[in-house]
Amino acid sequence: MKNSNEHETSDASTQIVSEQDRANKGSLTMAWWGVCSAMFYIVVGVAMAKSYGTVNAIIGLVITVLAYGIINGIISKYAIETGLSVGLFSRVLFGSKGAALATLIFFATATYYAIFEGSVIAVTLNHMYPSVSYTVAALVVVLYSVPLIFGSVQTWLDKFNGVLLPFYILGLIVAVILATNTYGYSDAWLRMGPENPSPTGWWNVSVYYMGIWVLMMFTFDFARFGKKEDVKYHVLFNFGVPFYLLAFLLSGLVGIYLVGTMPHSGDLSEVSVAFDLVKLMGVAGLVFVWITQTRINTANYFLATTNLQSFFKDVFNIHLGKIAWAVVVGIIVYLLMLVDVFAYILQALAYQGIFVVAWVAIALTHILHPRRKEIFGDIPEIRAEMLPKFDKSGLIAWLSASILGCVLMNLGDQFVNWYATVTFVVAASMYLMLMPRKKQILVTP
Repeated sequence: MKNSNEHETSDASTQIVSEQDRANKGSLTMAWWGVCSAMFYIVVGVAMAKSYGTVNAIIGLVITVLAYGIINGIISKYAIETGLSVGLFSRVLFGSKGAALATLIFFATATYYAIFEGSVIAVTLNHMYPSVSYTVAALVVVLYSVPLIFGSVQTWLDKFNGVLLPFYILGLIVAVILATNTYGYSDAWLRMGPENPSPTGWWNVSVYYMGIWVLMMFTFDFARFGKKEDVKYHVLFNFGVPFYLLAFLLSGLVGIYLVGTMPHSGDLSEVSVAFDLVKLMGVAGLVFVWITQTRINTANYFLATTNLQSFFKDVFNIHLGKIAWAVVVGIIVYLLMLVDVFAYILQALAYQGIFVVAWVAIALTHILHPRRKEIFGDIPEIRAEMLPKFDKSGLIAWLSASILGCVLMNLGDQFVNWYATVTFVVAASMYLMLMPRKKQILVTP
């Protein structure tokens, strides 16, 4: 029997992905693994080593890899089984209109990352070729980035990112070899950070990575394209620990080694590391920077577009195709790349990160609830006309935990390592108490 929720196009986040529009495991793997390459992951690993010591950073990275692998394994399994997007799943949690807050936060976060990653390319290009102004470089980045997502996950993004993946890994290896040959080997990278690092610094590292749990939302919107017969592969490999070993651990270790080996001046940032790579590798360094940032920006633009599409359809009943919304996202990204708003964006991301942690806590609580299928069915009801506009059980838990997290974040250093954890626990506990106990209307799959 055909599902009444069945979709019109597989890329629209307002529709369930049908079985015939699912991607094979190779295509989805290559499309998703575009997310594993970003200068940001390299820089975060270095920042953790400088703040808490190399040993603590490595321990924290290993814990993070395991935590991300487990959580995203759970999320990807559910997304594959249901074909739901973050926006559709949030309808179940927060109501047909309440879900719009989730898609808005997701759109804004993906857009912010697109701005950062695109700016790294533009600044590096301008740095290496001063005759190319930053304004022109930024425009070039946006003009080629937008068309990259016109195709679907399984017809273009997989091929584009699949071709570039070996060059990303090769670039990491070449950078390490060149740095060692140029500056000689030093074990300074193993002793980075304070002289007497905190014995619990690994906890600080683990908590810091909770700030980028938006990758759980990324996972949800990509995993829905997986075939049900491939669910074990996706849970254990594609969206699991192996992915984060490359994205976090390998990138972090390479970054720590390079910064510990190469002379480095000025503040640590994605741009400063990009400059160091260009200095070390020349034009090949610029190409490597382009590969890292362009690969992850395919995901940033794709998810910003589909969630903006979902938001305007649900809130304002505006129906436009993905290409039109991709152009809108491109315009927004370019304009913000030209405005000095990065300090404000970083602050906004900190607050949005708290809302994302609370969303993940509620999502996991819902998915793992022992009576979930009995109450909501294998495929939950997602039609707006069959749902409350605002579901108090999810919204109260989400907003209360998020507000508490924002307050704790601003109370000082004593809460810096706890506000995200408290947000998670409170959100999960409140939703568990408020979650509906009676059987809901079911949709026949």
